[in-house]
Amino acid sequence: MLKVVRQTGQTLYRIWFHVLVAVPILLFFPLLVIFASKESWYPQFFWMARNLWARPILYGMFCWPSIKYEEKLVKGSSYMLVANHTSMLDIMLMLVVSRNPFVFVGKKELVNIPLFGFFYKRVCIMVDREDTQSRTGVYRRAQKRLQQGSSICIFPEGGVPEEHVLLDNFKDGAFKMAIAHKIPVVPITFYDNKKRFSFTFFSGGPGKCRAKVHKFIPTKTLDEDEKVQLRNNVRNLILQDLKNSQNKDF
Repeated sequence: MLKVVRQTGQTLYRIWFHVLVAVPILLFFPLLVIFASKESWYPQFFWMARNLWARPILYGMFCWPSIKYEEKLVKGSSYMLVANHTSMLDIMLMLVVSRNPFVFVGKKELVNIPLFGFFYKRVCIMVDREDTQSRTGVYRRAQKRLQQGSSICIFPEGGVPEEHVLLDNFKDGAFKMAIAHKIPVVPITFYDNKKRFSFTFFSGGPGKCRAKVHKFIPTKTLDEDEKVQLRNNVRNLILQDLKNSQNKDF
């Protein structure tokens, strides 16, 4: 009986999540369409996504963000934001972490998500990881966005790993791009999103969503052949932080 009650609550919790995702999009649809129609208007779109979509979802799920900054993001500067990926809440929490407008680089399959996909394909940089030409095109589009003053965000695991995996191997793309454009890498650890809202249906629940923004790693003096070392350093930093944080709070 207790299991049935718990699973019923978790089902309602997931339904409520999708309601929270959809309602702001429907409510502000005309404005979102307008701001998504021109890249020069992206900062306005980002502000709405951050304050009128991401925040209401997190607080509406009773997953209140708690963010620790070892170094602050500077307004007007561009960065490469990288974090571990475990949950759909990662997108919302990343939007809360950074006041600076950034553009997600993600897999093209996300365009199939109703409502979300409509805007995703208009404001994000999509990549087909099986297509070399698509991966090459990402660098050109990222450069254009960086020239417009935005940052770039990539989840370097290349997807969501199986739940028993604490941190999957990282792909090279984010680090190669950071070196090519000489922008700092900002490692970010998400501690609780898997616990709050994983991809296992009967799981999750309210609570704190902690994140740590680590000290930035400069890339101005790095060459492309150092991307593997950079990748490994960032992964080891996040992995060690995840291990140290288990059963601990800030």
